[in-house]
Amino acid sequence: MDLSILLGAWVAAGLTLFIFSFLYKDNFFFKLGEHLYIGVSVGYSITLLIFKFMRPKWFTPLFGEHQWILLIPTLLGILILTRFIPRLSWPSRLTFAFIFGFGAGLTIPRSISGYILQQIQGTVIPMITKEGTQISYTFRDFSNLLVFIGVLTVLIYFFFSVEHKGAINILSRIGILFLMISFGASFGYTAMARMSLLFGRCYDLTLFSSKRYYYATPILLCLIILCFLIHHVLSKKHSV
Repeated sequence: MDLSILLGAWVAAGLTLFIFSFLYKDNFFFKLGEHLYIGVSVGYSITLLIFKFMRPKWFTPLFGEHQWILLIPTLLGILILTRFIPRLSWPSRLTFAFIFGFGAGLTIPRSISGYILQQIQGTVIPMITKEGTQISYTFRDFSNLLVFIGVLTVLIYFFFSVEHKGAINILSRIGILFLMISFGASFGYTAMARMSLLFGRCYDLTLFSSKRYYYATPILLCLIILCFLIHHVLSKKHSV
């Protein structure tokens, strides 16, 4: 086996066990794994920023192709650094004003189109499918009707200008059921996504326990447990 693959398997198994060691208690191994994860993530992001963004989209066009228009965003970016000097921090407001104004101009229309208009379009749907002179009922028609009822009752639940009594109260209660189903589905999706990540790490630990990877997982696990035992014995001696 290639040495890089073997070394990667040992590092992956070790870091996974470091993170799982938090199940025992907060310890040095967990902090080491946590700091390495954050540090590597930040370093990787900075590397991508430099070589995938700044170099092809700023350095090469500005100094290689002489696109001097890029001096304007460059100046705005430099002005942000004045935030570190309290007495000279006021020019950074120009950059932030430009960012917020430009960002709002891009985000608001996209949000309206992507959320509000798409939601309206998804609600205004046919309840019954008609093909020629025959009317057919399908599961899609039932789903469309269910979407319409859900949207209508949820909107009634959030309509506070009228007291929730009588029919309004019944419809608002139905809206609460749709909200609870929606929140439960979202929570279930999030929980299942986290469980899939857990299964992936457990599968890797099982894979790295084989002879092919020189029993990386059990050896590292025994070393971590041994370190915990030594630390426990030493701490008891110091306490005595």
